Amino acid sequence: MTLQPRAVIVRRRTELDELVERHGTRGQVEFFLRTRGRTLAEVQDRHDLVAEALARASAAVPLEWRRAAVDREDLDRFLVDPLDVVVVVGQDGLVANVAKYLDGQPVIGVNPDPRANAGVLVRHAPADVAGLLVPAATGQARTLELTMAAADLDDGQHLDALNEIFVGHPTHQSARYRVRAGATDAPWERQSSSGLVVATGTGVTGWCASIVRERGHNPGALPAPDDAALAWFVREAWPSVATGTSQTEGLLAGEALRIVVESESLVVFGDGMENDRLTAAWGQEIRVSRSSKTVRLVVGAAVRP
Repeated sequence: MTLQPRAVIVRRRTELDELVERHGTRGQVEFFLRTRGRTLAEVQDRHDLVAEALARASAAVPLEWRRAAVDREDLDRFLVDPLDVVVVVGQDGLVANVAKYLDGQPVIGVNPDPRANAGVLVRHAPADVAGLLVPAATGQARTLELTMAAADLDDGQHLDALNEIFVGHPTHQSARYRVRAGATDAPWERQSSSGLVVATGTGVTGWCASIVRERGHNPGALPAPDDAALAWFVREAWPSVATGTSQTEGLLAGEALRIVVESESLVVFGDGMENDRLTAAWGQEIRVSRSSKTVRLVVGAAVRP
């Protein structure tokens, strides 16, 4: 018997879900919102849009398929199967959150609220899911291969990220390290900073967009989502007699950014998932480069001729 594909629907708790959990009842939530100059109706409206999108996505799954649902908070404990088709219902960032746990499975991004979500990664309306699932499972869907970044520690720890990888101190203290970009004969520089961000072409429209704007750069010079290159930036490098600021940004076209920890420890995490992070101790080396994995983002139902 041939194993049927599985549709995995990924969601994130809505603001209303979180408020009810925090305050206990809808009445208490309404009172809390009113004291902040807001109404329950606006929060309920966004919640209902997500609920409707989830219901449509679930109803679109063929009856003979297997199915599963997972919350963002449980992604690090969920095992994705090679035959899975992943349906992400929510904001663009939720696609990035799930990406690190995938290995070639197609991803259908569903935008429940175009008023609030840009739709860069969640490109489809809930009604589109029914026409995308079978093509995605059979390799007949049009997909965009999105570059990912990878961080590797010298003790074998590894993580992948779709948007960006952050390396820095676990608190708001300065991160101390030595950094070298590109060729193995490039010079090392000792730095003290607020941390480093290495972004893919997908990620340069996110966190790194603010860095780019602050530095007055042309965003058009940064990688596109399917480019192999990565962009890296040092945040607020501090000049001193012991630390420099000459290596604070650049592009990695197949090379790696190497970082040797000189703090007690630094953390490494991707796409804002701080709970699923690596920890590098003093003297350890962190290597950030292009990942061998990509994200197969479904952009249409049929392969172009």
